[in-house]
Amino acid sequence: MSPTKDKATMENSDDEGSIRTVKANTIDELHSLQRKKVITPDKSQDDLNTVSGEERHKQQLESISASLASLTRETGPKVVKGDPSVRSETGRVAHVPHQRITPTIAVSDSALKFTHVLYNLSPAELYEQAIKHEKGSFITSNGALATLSGAKTGRCPKDKRVVKDDLTENDLWWGKGSPNIEMDEHSFMVNRERAVDYLNSLDKVFVNDQFLNWDLKNRIKVRIVSARAYHSLFMHNMCIRPTPKELEDFGTPDFTIYNAGKFPCNRYTHYMTSSTSVDINLARKEMVILGTQYAGEMKKGLFSLMHYLMPKRQILSLHSGCNMGKDGDVALFFGLSGTGKTTLSTDHNRYLIGDDEHCWSEDGVSNIEGGCYAKCIDLSREKEPDIWNAIKFGTVVENVVFDDHFREVDYTDNSVTENTRAAYPIEYIPNVKLPCVGPHPKNVILLACDAFGVLPPVSKLSLSQTMYHFISGYTALVAGTEEGIKEPQATFSACFGAAFIMLHPTKYAAMLAEKMQNHGATGWLVNTGWSGGSYGSGSRIKLSYTRKIIDAIHSGSLLNVEYKKTEIFGLEIPTEVEGVPSEILNPENTWSDKTAHKETLLKLAGLFKNNFETFTDYKIGEDNKLTEDILAAGPIF
Repeated sequence: MSPTKDKATMENSDDEGSIRTVKANTIDELHSLQRKKVITPDKSQDDLNTVSGEERHKQQLESISASLASLTRETGPKVVKGDPSVRSETGRVAHVPHQRITPTIAVSDSALKFTHVLYNLSPAELYEQAIKHEKGSFITSNGALATLSGAKTGRCPKDKRVVKDDLTENDLWWGKGSPNIEMDEHSFMVNRERAVDYLNSLDKVFVNDQFLNWDLKNRIKVRIVSARAYHSLFMHNMCIRPTPKELEDFGTPDFTIYNAGKFPCNRYTHYMTSSTSVDINLARKEMVILGTQYAGEMKKGLFSLMHYLMPKRQILSLHSGCNMGKDGDVALFFGLSGTGKTTLSTDHNRYLIGDDEHCWSEDGVSNIEGGCYAKCIDLSREKEPDIWNAIKFGTVVENVVFDDHFREVDYTDNSVTENTRAAYPIEYIPNVKLPCVGPHPKNVILLACDAFGVLPPVSKLSLSQTMYHFISGYTALVAGTEEGIKEPQATFSACFGAAFIMLHPTKYAAMLAEKMQNHGATGWLVNTGWSGGSYGSGSRIKLSYTRKIIDAIHSGSLLNVEYKKTEIFGLEIPTEVEGVPSEILNPENTWSDKTAHKETLLKLAGLFKNNFETFTDYKIGEDNKLTEDILAAGPIF
C-alpha cells in the first residue's frame, strides 16, 4: 500500500468536497484530540508574584492528604489527581506531577499506594464515572442521572450521634425531645479511623471543595470526601459551586465530611446500635458517615452544622422556604411535610431565594444551599412544572423507577421507596434570584395542615404567639384506614425541623422574635388542612383560597382589615380576605355540629399543651419573662 493510500485512511471530505486530514497517528491520539484541556483564566501579575500554579497545586494536594490522615500516620496518604483507569501511551497512570508525601509509618497496603483524587469533577465527568463503575446508575430519557442509595432510602435519625465534650456539653440541647444523641470522642475517632482507612483502601476517592451560605461574609468552606460519583454529583448540586478562582484560593476547609457509607460501622463500638452511624464532631469540625449511602445524610448533616455555627454569630438558621416580591418584600415559609411549603413558596410572580435552608443575619436573608432536593413521588408537569422541568442533565434522581427501554421515569411508582428525590442546581428554577440573598423578611408564615379542622385558614400572630407556634411546629398527618376508623395524627417538630437543630428550640425562637421585632416582620399561621369538620367529614381548604390568603399577606392588605379573637387558642382572624368566602375564615361557622367542634378544639389544645411540656423547664433570659410570655401565648382552657 502506497504512503498516499495510507494517508487517505486518515482523511475525510466535508460537504464542499475538500479533503481534510486528521492530525493523529493512532486511535488513542484521535481520542486525545476529542477532549481539550481547560485553559485557566489569565492571572494578574500580583497573583503570579505570590503563589505559582505548581505551588498552589502542591498545597491543594497536601490539604487533601491531611484530610485523609489516619491516627497511625502523622501525614496522610500519597495522593495524586486523576482517574486511575485513564492511562497514557506508556501504560503508566497519567497524573499531574506533584511532590510525594511519604507516610511516617508504612505498615499497611494502603500506605504503599497512591490514592487517586477525582477533584471537583464536572457533572459530565461524574456521569461517566457513575455509568462505568456504579451498578444501578442510568441516564433517564430527560437526561438526569438515576441512582440507587442502597438499603437505606431515607435518613437514620436514631443512628445520628454528636460528640459530647467540653465544647458542646453546655451549648447543645441534650436529653428528652432532643435529636442530639451523645457519643464520646474516643468512639468518634474509632469510626473516623474506620472511614478513613476504607477510603484510603480504594483506588480513587471523590473530593468536593464547596461553600455553604450565599452571604459572603458568613460563608463556610466544606470538603466532602466520598467513594461514589453519585454522592459527589449530589453535593456538587446541593452546595454552592466555587468559581475556578475561588477553588484555587480555597485552602483549608472549615468542615470535612468523610462519606464511607458503603462500609458499615462496627456494632461493638461503644454507642453504636446498628451497622449505621452518622457522627458529628464539632470540635474537630468533621462528620463521618458509615453504613448508609443515602445522600440526604450529607445535606442535613451540614444543616445541623449551620444550626450550631450561625447562632454563635448571632445569625438565625432556619428550616424554611423563602421568596421575594418584585418590590423587594421577602417572606419566609415554615412547614412540615404535606403543608404546602414548596407549592406556596414557589410563585411565578415572585423570585425564589431558596426552598429549604436559610440564614437571617444583620444584612437580611441568604440561602445556605446551592441546590434543591425535591420529592418526586407522584410528580407531574401540571402540579409542579418548575420541578418537572428542572429534572434534566446534571440532576440526580434517587431511587426512581423507569421503563427498561426508553428510560422514562414513572414518578407514581414507589417500588423502591416512597421517598424518591431529585437534586438539582438552584439555577435550574427559572425565577430564582441570584445570588440567593434578600433584604429582611416582611412576613413570617407558619404553615399547618390541620386535619382536625379547627384552626382558622389564616391568623395574625403576636410575637409571643409566633414563638409558641414556631417552637411547637405543628401539623397533622392523616392515618390510613384501619378497621373503618379514620383518625388524624398530630405531629410536632420543634422549629419545623427538630431533627436538625442543635441548640434548645427556645434559643432559635428568641432569635426569631428579636429579628422580627427589630425589622417589623409580621407572623401568620396559615392552615392548609381541613374545614367544616375533621378529616373524613370536612373538606380540604381549596388551594385557590390559600393562594389568595398568601397573596393578601404579600400585598399587605391583611394588615388593614378587622380581626376577631378565637376562643381557646386566642388567634386573631380577619373578617374578610379578598377572593375567600368570609364564612370559612372562622372554623366554628363551618361545622354543623358545634359540640363536636368544641370537643375537637379542646382535644387539639390538649395535644399542644402536652407537647409543650418538653420545653417548659427551659428559661430564656435572666428574669424568665420571655419564657412566661411564650407559655401564655398557648391555648387557654
